[in-house]
Amino acid sequence: MPAPHTSDVAGAMAEDLLERFLRYVQFDTQSRPDRERSPSTPGQLELGRQLVSELLELGLQDAQLDQHGYVYATLEATVAQAPVIGLIAHMDTSPDAPGEGVKPLVHRDYDGGVIELPLRGTRLDPAQMPELSLKRGHDLISSSGDTLLGADDKAGVAAIMAALRYLREHPQRPRPTLRVCFTPDEEIGEGATLFDIERFGARCAYTLDGSDLGELQDESFSALEARIRIDGIAVHPGQATGKMVSALRVAAELVAALPSDRLTPETSSDREGFLHPVSLSGTAELAEIRVIVRDFDERELESHVALLQRTAQDTVARHPGAALEFQTRVQYRNMREFIARDPEVVSAVEEAMALEGIEPLRSPIRGGTDGSRLSERGLPTPNIFDGGYEYHSVREWASLQDMAAAAATIVRLAEVWARA
Repeated sequence: MPAPHTSDVAGAMAEDLLERFLRYVQFDTQSRPDRERSPSTPGQLELGRQLVSELLELGLQDAQLDQHGYVYATLEATVAQAPVIGLIAHMDTSPDAPGEGVKPLVHRDYDGGVIELPLRGTRLDPAQMPELSLKRGHDLISSSGDTLLGADDKAGVAAIMAALRYLREHPQRPRPTLRVCFTPDEEIGEGATLFDIERFGARCAYTLDGSDLGELQDESFSALEARIRIDGIAVHPGQATGKMVSALRVAAELVAALPSDRLTPETSSDREGFLHPVSLSGTAELAEIRVIVRDFDERELESHVALLQRTAQDTVARHPGAALEFQTRVQYRNMREFIARDPEVVSAVEEAMALEGIEPLRSPIRGGTDGSRLSERGLPTPNIFDGGYEYHSVREWASLQDMAAAAATIVRLAEVWARA
């Protein structure tokens, strides 16, 4: 079993990082789908203001929360002529699990067994979580069992903040100008929407939004969202014989008609895509379904959408009087083709990990990050690990040693780019 990653740099940041992380996860920053403004929820502004205050205390005097809820700041270079490099993490947490009232717990020197959390009977069981079985001797952080933890992506936020403090306090270490941005609403696909790339002014950037130690990702899903509206015919149920067409029943039939033995998140892996209904709501009069569609290959993505649309049309056609509206929107594209145009962006972080004694784990993201859309918009932005696991659930947990290794990778990355 591998020992926890340790280095002088990572060790020097660990406790500061833990203190910050425990503070940040207690801000309720769940984003909300169908947002009406940016950010979608006020808790993200509260955390943003906290981060600006801490950045100013670190001496980053241009730290600012803009009108859209983005935090920007600059750590000046110690090496002239080096390119400007960006560091990005998102402040919001997923709406997929309860997120209010997070009560973090620290489990020091994990013994490798089952962790019984105090609320809702939640258990962290290494038999069900392969990553957990490798973390014996780590200091782990979890929620109390009734909420998510928020490591996605406050582990990334804390790692960046700890690295900034370390670099500020060690001016002898070479670094380029580092531009920092903490984004809102990444979990609902909007983190890059109002990101000011021109203001950011970086040659490239890195999101800290991965998971396991050493993860380095320059390829992501391409993603679409489909919204399906079904109009039915509502009639008093006591007088509905031969008249009512329940939009809700039609919608349920449509979802049931989708493949269940393939093309689902639970039956796919590696480079296989999926169709995933994420919400269904309605009445006899009107029902709405939201489906996310994912694949690494654009042609396969189109075929999944065609299958979904054909299933919707066939289902509605079996119910005379029902009407169908089918719309799709692009959420993000596979970042690979955009990052591949500048291979030094990836080789720099591979070198940084090597300097820190970490073996890079190259794997495609079965999801997306702010980096997917930023790369498409012209800012190459691969993703690296931050030490969090079991995202979007009440079983979410993080390793302090892995988070500290992420912070140390930032320090090494600054050194690599300072030589560029």
